[in-house]
Amino acid sequence: MSTKLHTKSYSNNDRLFFLLNPSEDIAENDPVRIVDAVVESLDLREFKKLYRERGRCPYHPKMMLKIILYAYMNNIYSCRKIERQVQRDIHYIWLAAQERPDFVTINRFRNRVKKEINNIFTQVVLLLAERGFITLDVEYIDGTKIESKANKYTFVWRKTVEKNRAKLQEKIRMLLWQIDEVIAQDKAAESESVEFTPVTLDTLIDELKDALSTEPEPIDKEQKKQHREKKKQIKELEKHRDKLSEYDGRLEQIGERNSMSKTDPDATFMRMKEDAMNNGQTKPGYNLQISAENQFITDFVLFPNPTDTLTLIPFFNSFLDRYGHLPSVAVADAGYGSEENYRFMDETGMDAYVKYNRFHLEQRPRYKPNPFHHDNFHYNADEDYYVCPMGQHMRRIGTAHSKTASGYRSENARYRAQNCKGCPLRCLCYKAKGDRRTIEVNHRLKEYKRKARELLTSEEGLKHRGRRCIEPEAVFGQIKFNMSYRRFRHFGKDKVTMDFAFFAIAFNIKKMCSKIAKQTKNGGNTPLFGLCMLISRTLPPENRLFWNNLQKSVA
Repeated sequence: MSTKLHTKSYSNNDRLFFLLNPSEDIAENDPVRIVDAVVESLDLREFKKLYRERGRCPYHPKMMLKIILYAYMNNIYSCRKIERQVQRDIHYIWLAAQERPDFVTINRFRNRVKKEINNIFTQVVLLLAERGFITLDVEYIDGTKIESKANKYTFVWRKTVEKNRAKLQEKIRMLLWQIDEVIAQDKAAESESVEFTPVTLDTLIDELKDALSTEPEPIDKEQKKQHREKKKQIKELEKHRDKLSEYDGRLEQIGERNSMSKTDPDATFMRMKEDAMNNGQTKPGYNLQISAENQFITDFVLFPNPTDTLTLIPFFNSFLDRYGHLPSVAVADAGYGSEENYRFMDETGMDAYVKYNRFHLEQRPRYKPNPFHHDNFHYNADEDYYVCPMGQHMRRIGTAHSKTASGYRSENARYRAQNCKGCPLRCLCYKAKGDRRTIEVNHRLKEYKRKARELLTSEEGLKHRGRRCIEPEAVFGQIKFNMSYRRFRHFGKDKVTMDFAFFAIAFNIKKMCSKIAKQTKNGGNTPLFGLCMLISRTLPPENRLFWNNLQKSVA
């Protein structure tokens, strides 16, 4: 016997739908609630200065910041996709209080706060430090390269520009010699050893045009031909002026770098680890330096240079400007082990657990030091001489100075043997010409390496070396693979920094949610309890229910 199926009434053509309370459908331990509470506790007074008092009322900056951070936490970085989520996802609808900002509004908000968002990142890190998630005393530093949005075929190389500019200077000089005017001949004679500039060429072109305009009208065919030839030469000189101005502009944009991109002048061409063609092709990108503690991002700076050696001191200066103090312990790999960096950390009182370039080789069980390397020679500090493997004294003969790209000057003591002629170990000792071997020793760097070796091989050093592999490296893995942040989506360093600041805030909040969930699952008192107490004071009474219930669950 068949029975009639009864279902609830359904009609999607009703004129009006009521969404009574989106909060009822969101779990109490959902990360979206922590995003809401954290943003409510932030000081956004600087944002208010960015809006005009007249005109249409803008969306509240707290609401805009919440939906963008929650989107970044869920690997959504496109403004159009964020707009779609605000219209469809109940979490975004609850954060936006059923407001619907479009993608243009979202993008304008990000660009409007590109300077102030850095301060918001600092506030979030200080909140984490206050609640015990981090200490800001031990910092693990490392860098990675992230590709720019620029096209990889828009490269401009410094050497190529300088070479073409020199050729252009010669073309201009030859062209001036071909012009019959006395003004041009004088300029060509004066500029045999002086380079032309667009300003001097402008003045010369104006003088040539004035001289041409004062000439009488050509009568015969030969005069007309000469008149046309002078006009042609002036036009060619104008083209050379414009090209020279372009070259000078390129060199000014490149600065001290070796390359740049035409579409993103702040990006530098670097070799990336993600090389799909396996041909070592360079791509436009930025060198991202971060410091991590307990897998939270505590500071970040973007640099144009591909190597890490020259980034450490500016990075510490950024940390000092952000928090008002330097970390007491710095841990980094061998890419940062230079005399300049060691000296800076030593003078500022930091414990430098920073490797140097051959430290990993020295720690191998089968490592055998090279007896013919000058680092392994016996040194008599009292009389200032070295002893070679044959027992010959190498006396000091002078001092050599070298300068790094940042302007730091280092001193290398030079020592020379008395006579190496007829030595049976000469073929193993050195291959240079001459009968006396000369070595250069940086005593200051050698002492810094000794201190670094003692720190790195100590019990505390072994602990930091083990932690370094799972601090910044794990953060980079989560950034590039778990959160799919492998390429910047903006042009220019200011906008790229703004975008990563949003990402770093979202990353820290997401990591905080993960640790809170893990600690809540394991039971016991957690830093979440103090965090709830701090944030709940800033919330209105109707929004404190979640935090009160959550405090009971983790207490």
